[in-house]
Amino acid sequence: MLDRLTADLVVALHFAFICFVVVGGFIALRWRWVAFLHIPAAVWGALIEFQGWICPLTPLEQRFRLAAGQAGYAGGFIEHYLLPIIYPSGLTRSVQIVLGSVVLAINLVAYCLLVVRVARAGEPAQ
Repeated sequence: MLDRLTADLVVALHFAFICFVVVGGFIALRWRWVAFLHIPAAVWGALIEFQGWICPLTPLEQRFRLAAGQAGYAGGFIEHYLLPIIYPSGLTRSVQIVLGSVVLAINLVAYCLLVVRVARAGEPAQ
């Protein structure tokens, strides 16, 4: 029971991390200190996609699933949980590159807005 709960917790953490990677730049528009956490997270998220790596949270979740007597799965978190919803045909190398590019583009927009805001108004850090 504890292993299954821990696996579910890892899934929730993984999903939250992915959401933070995608939209954390916009959170940094409100609270600039978030950028110090977000930039390394976004770089890591993009590298995972561009390099075709498996995030360390995926094998951790799978280990807890197996310990709970559940079946593991092949591939990564995105392929197993998100792609069936977004891209039913599955994760390919080109889809990974597109996902990584989307993450970079979204965050480039967010940080450009942040730089413009700071430069234009000379706003004090929050």
